[in-house]
Amino acid sequence: MTKPPSHRLVPTKVAALAVGVSEATIRKWVSRGKITRYGAPHRRSQFDIEELTEIALQRRP
Repeated sequence: MTKPPSHRLVPTKVAALAVGVSEATIRKWVSRGKITRYGAPHRRSQFDIEELTEIALQRRP
C-alpha cells in the first residue's frame, strides 16, 4: 500500500478523536490489522484521515 499524502496523515490523538474512540483502541486496531499505521518504527504513529472517516461512518448507528 502506498503512503497517502502528508496532508492526510494525523497523529494518534487526532485519529482517536476523529473516530470517537480512545488512543488505546486505535493502537488495538493497528495490531489487529483494522487500520494502517504510517511512520518509521519507534517513531510517532500517523493515520490516514480518509481511512478513519470510512471507519467512523461504518460505526454510526
